[in-house]
Amino acid sequence: MEYFLDFLDHYLYWHIEALSSVLNSLNNLIKKPPQWFQSTEAKHKLSNILSFQDVNGIWPKNINTTDYRYDGLKSELQGTFDNSASLNELRILAKAYNATKNNAYKKAFNKGLQCILKCQYPNGGWPQRPNAKGYSEHITFNDGTMIGIMTFLGEVHKNNDYKFATEKYRRICKERFDLGVQCIIKCQIRINGKLTAWCAQHHKEDLRPMGARSYEHPSISGGESADVVCLLMTIKNPDQRIRKSIKSAVDWYSNSIITDSSYRKVNGDNVLVKEKTINPIWARFYEIETNKPIFSGRDGKIKYSVSEIEFERRNGYAWYVSSGKKVLNSWKKWKITKSG
Repeated sequence: MEYFLDFLDHYLYWHIEALSSVLNSLNNLIKKPPQWFQSTEAKHKLSNILSFQDVNGIWPKNINTTDYRYDGLKSELQGTFDNSASLNELRILAKAYNATKNNAYKKAFNKGLQCILKCQYPNGGWPQRPNAKGYSEHITFNDGTMIGIMTFLGEVHKNNDYKFATEKYRRICKERFDLGVQCIIKCQIRINGKLTAWCAQHHKEDLRPMGARSYEHPSISGGESADVVCLLMTIKNPDQRIRKSIKSAVDWYSNSIITDSSYRKVNGDNVLVKEKTINPIWARFYEIETNKPIFSGRDGKIKYSVSEIEFERRNGYAWYVSSGKKVLNSWKKWKITKSG
């Protein structure tokens, strides 16, 4: 048991560090000046990025696609949209094309953009990846999937970095963004006639809240909902449906806040400690019928205290989050300019 716990701590640390490293590496390239993309180093890194583009036009997650060249079969690569996969590669390719006019970069960008547009459901939602099965085919807010895509489409429509895309494609990106907003509004969970927030996943056809892994039940998400409502607050000239959606979600966050406890490690174990704190938290999942925080181990049984699930899941998952802080902070600014 002791060996397993040591392994678990090491694995979790490695996974978080690896993902952070990937994101930092790609973000650093996005910030490079145009002249850098003419360099030998840039050509090498861009060649590596192109080698990881799968048959659908997107990229796998949790891999630093700039570090080395992929020489395997393209058919064995599994591109995805979650965990910020694919979108930063596309941003880099756009900057590279603008700086070099290398058509290989433009071609790869267009293939990726077309994949994103093709994957959108008629109701406006996106799955986790192309040709998805199981819970990955749900409309996915989890791990930044749908909000990441919509943010990117907004950039393509408005940002000068994407002028090389045809006006037709840029217009389509705006239309698909708007369709995504309609999907978000329709997915918002209503309890006894009152709008609340969103589940991490919703059914691709009837939009009902859906579970994913055994410990991820249909619920109201204190984590994923934050990015959803913050995206809605970026919309210029929001109509009344959007305003109502935002206000309702903010009210839900205000009513679901936890200010009398903190979630932290005590003797190597994550525990909820009753204490005064200036850093509010929210549960990752709230039961839809009662709005009580819920937790679950790999057995899939719902518990109402994080202490009731096994050590491995208690310490291997983010059961409490601080995401609501950015919602409440954004609301303070938004209501001054938009809520009148």
